[in-house]
Amino acid sequence: MAVIARPRAAARADVADRFATENRVAGLNILVAFLALGLGGLMGVLQVLQYNGIDLYKPLKAILPGGYYQGLTLHGVLNVLVFTTFYIIGFLTFVTARSFDRPLSNRGLTWFTFYFMTAGLLIAAVPILLNKATVMFTFYPPLKANGFFYLGLTMVVVGTYFLLANQAMTLRDWRRDNPGAKVPLAAFMAIVTMTMWVIATFGVAVEMLVLLLPWAFGLVPGTDPLLARTLFWFTGHPIVYFWLLPAYISWYTIVPRLAGGKLFSEPMARVSFLLFLVLSVPIGMHHQYTDPGISQIWKLVHFIFTVGVFFPSLLTFFNVVASLEHAGRSRGGKGWLAWIFALPWNEPAFVTQVFAMMLFAFGGASGVINASYNLNLVVHNTAWISGHFHLTVGSAVALTFMGLTYWLLPYLAGRELWSRGLALAQAWLWIIGMILFSHFMHMLGLAGMPRRTMIGSAPYVLPEWERLLPLTMIGGLLMFASALCFLVNMVMTLTAGRRVEAGPVTFARALSGPEDVPAFLDRLTPWVLSALVLVAINYGPTLYFLATTGRFNIPGLSPW
Repeated sequence: MAVIARPRAAARADVADRFATENRVAGLNILVAFLALGLGGLMGVLQVLQYNGIDLYKPLKAILPGGYYQGLTLHGVLNVLVFTTFYIIGFLTFVTARSFDRPLSNRGLTWFTFYFMTAGLLIAAVPILLNKATVMFTFYPPLKANGFFYLGLTMVVVGTYFLLANQAMTLRDWRRDNPGAKVPLAAFMAIVTMTMWVIATFGVAVEMLVLLLPWAFGLVPGTDPLLARTLFWFTGHPIVYFWLLPAYISWYTIVPRLAGGKLFSEPMARVSFLLFLVLSVPIGMHHQYTDPGISQIWKLVHFIFTVGVFFPSLLTFFNVVASLEHAGRSRGGKGWLAWIFALPWNEPAFVTQVFAMMLFAFGGASGVINASYNLNLVVHNTAWISGHFHLTVGSAVALTFMGLTYWLLPYLAGRELWSRGLALAQAWLWIIGMILFSHFMHMLGLAGMPRRTMIGSAPYVLPEWERLLPLTMIGGLLMFASALCFLVNMVMTLTAGRRVEAGPVTFARALSGPEDVPAFLDRLTPWVLSALVLVAINYGPTLYFLATTGRFNIPGLSPW
């Protein structure tokens, strides 16, 4: 029987039409994310300027009546919660559909997810902008925000659950049509990420619904700060992996292809993600080593599991670097390290993500120090933590998402990147700025400078701090310049970029691929049950003790 080849343009149009909903929803989520990053980044500039005696909060008092701490709240909420969550939901919507090569099973639910989360964001934004929720992104009681701040954030979190429901329906339909086949790697990773996230949010969900919302709306007279902090960190540390795992999806399935090579091992990649699913939640108490009322035994148990979760990150490091080496040698590179120079250092989507990996290596090392039972006592509540945090969420996550966006543009906007040169300059500005900022924040932390403090107005600034603070300012300004380059490039791409027809999305193939994946690495149920059991063991006794001995009569404070 003769086969008539369809014109390539018609095939591309079919692809675009099939995934029109996913493309639009992903694009809108990413747009919200980068608007949040832009405004939140501006608040970061105000902070580093204030540290060096340039106080712009005074002339901005009409729009920022809460000054430094309102700006700090905006910086944290917009960059840490809004930017990351909206970007991840957009990216995972895109990658799930394209990896399965079928639209998500419920398109109405796809749109509802975006609308529900956006409504929550708007509800939470009003009290923040009115200086009625200057409680920073950790919202520790007894600091008390307007109830709509908690309600809005709850809606943002609950909205993410709808994506997991849609992924589960899509997986069910895909298995029905592909009996016996292994789940595509990128889709498998996306579902593991959302599953881990939903388990992790049990803590903050209970905190919001039981402790904060009734308290903020005046239905109960008080709340218990220690129980609230414990429930917050139930979610507060795993959220780091909710940010990182989408970046890892790109490092495993997109970066090797951008580099012209293959993923080293798919079975190893699956082991890494499943270990994150099991180990990343029951470790949050390492943020509470100095808190009273929690048994030292359970703090030690959480320390041990925190060290354990470092293992899948090491697997990721080995697997990704091996993939890059394969790409470099495939491109003619030779020698022990000279293959590095054969990689595509003129490709913005590649360069940006590799820079993110390099910075994250240092962020991981400082993270091990934070988790240490002894060293944590030295660095806790100092600028060291801010330096570490910017190496992780500000580099591994934010810089990867920028590079991913360069790759996504033809698929989401149908346009080619406006300026590759500006994109490369943006990547270099970010890595130089972040090296300066994070290095000197770590040093300031070791010199005892506190975090979350209006240092520029403090009467106790030490001479050794004064020497280092200008260098953090230079680093912060370079990163802000980088963010401006990125946003200008995006605006110009969307308005003046050359139109292109994007074809099917192709993820990196693996040297050791699905044919080597054993069945137990293609099933989720046993791993989810294991994660739930570990969470119950590691948190159950402490939460029971705090819930039965807590004093739920602490009134709220609004000192701003």
